[in-house]
Amino acid sequence: MKDVMVAKFGGSSLADSKQFNKVKDIITSNTNRRYIIPSAPGKRHKGDHKITDLLFMCYQLASHKLNIDEVFSIIETRFCDICRDLDLSLDIAGILMKIKREIQEGSSKDYAGSRGEYLNALILSSYLGFEFIDAKDLIFFDDKGQFDSMATEKKIATVLPSSSYAVIPGFYGAKPSGEILTFSRGGSDITGALIASGVHASIYENWTDVSGFLMADPNIVSNPKEIEVITYKELRELSYMGAPVLHEESIFPVKAKRIPICIKNTNAIDDVGTMIVDDLSPVNYSGTITGIAGKKDFTVISIEKTLMNSDVGFMRKLITVFETNDIAIEHMPSSIDSVSLIISTELLHSKLKKVLEEIRIYCKPDSITCYPNMALIAVVGRGMIKTKGISAKIFTALAYSGINIRMITQGSSELNIIVGVQNADYEGAIAAIYEAFNQENKEI
Repeated sequence: MKDVMVAKFGGSSLADSKQFNKVKDIITSNTNRRYIIPSAPGKRHKGDHKITDLLFMCYQLASHKLNIDEVFSIIETRFCDICRDLDLSLDIAGILMKIKREIQEGSSKDYAGSRGEYLNALILSSYLGFEFIDAKDLIFFDDKGQFDSMATEKKIATVLPSSSYAVIPGFYGAKPSGEILTFSRGGSDITGALIASGVHASIYENWTDVSGFLMADPNIVSNPKEIEVITYKELRELSYMGAPVLHEESIFPVKAKRIPICIKNTNAIDDVGTMIVDDLSPVNYSGTITGIAGKKDFTVISIEKTLMNSDVGFMRKLITVFETNDIAIEHMPSSIDSVSLIISTELLHSKLKKVLEEIRIYCKPDSITCYPNMALIAVVGRGMIKTKGISAKIFTALAYSGINIRMITQGSSELNIIVGVQNADYEGAIAAIYEAFNQENKEI
């Protein structure tokens, strides 16, 4: 649809009536914002509770035949206060009573967890004067609980064009039987992306409590720069390595349609935010990086074998060991007679001894060495492609900071460089790399 905008608002954006007022001002400021996807109310302050957490708590209590009155009363008060403050005629008390009864009578965990989005969507649609369309009538899962993308897209394309303005709750859908199923936590991002894809939106806005992506973790780097433009691939790399803000699965529905995503701050609407664009968009930031992200707690298993390159089937046998033990391999840098496997330490747990023994039996290596407590840091950016000196800048920054690099790997796309360091050097490494690429700006 030409110029149609889909806007998703997170839990912090709809935590109380004051936030609802801000959201209404945002939505009504542009008549192209036609389809709105709300999350459940989030925390209003540090000691507060997320509504979804309380609903899951009610489910747990009810499943053990315990009283849910005390916990559910917190939920009731929260929604009733919002409706009262907004002066809505919605019978929220009656709707809450029905939901409470269904949880007490044994409704599913997914049903209970989805009701925060359902209630917020009812309230927001009443407040805006928009049509309410239940997500269970648009977002479909098959009988086995797998998401049904074809049925979902067909239904969205059929139903929404006839609705000028609508509010659709995020996070959940339904099986053919009508049973409610949810996405993983943060799944309202996915709902918004599916709606945007289904209506061929011109843009998908994701409103939250931060002004887009930052070049580095603000807990490590003081006041890191905001990323104004990032591509889907760059975002995927940074999200995989732990950069927060957007549910990574929400990228795929809009990427296929080349629909841009705009991350904006509900509490600071004049901030530029981050625009996530198609990978084919022209690059105008050659010679620099887009962002830095990383994760701690990896184990490196280094394997050496003379004439490894001539041992047909060696890699297959090696990978099979990890596959049969249900362990994912993060990276596999190699040389002619050695290969290193980077594994999340959490996945290894008590399996390490068994895995090492199986490698010895099936692969017959000359030696195996394990290096625990490793961290991976990804330096990401399309501006790095075919640019001389990027690697040197990274390695020089780490050397000047006295940080020993234990591993280096770069993808064939030249989109990122990943370095491995000790856990203890993780924060220092990120700070050093950030400083190296932003020193020019400080000197100006």
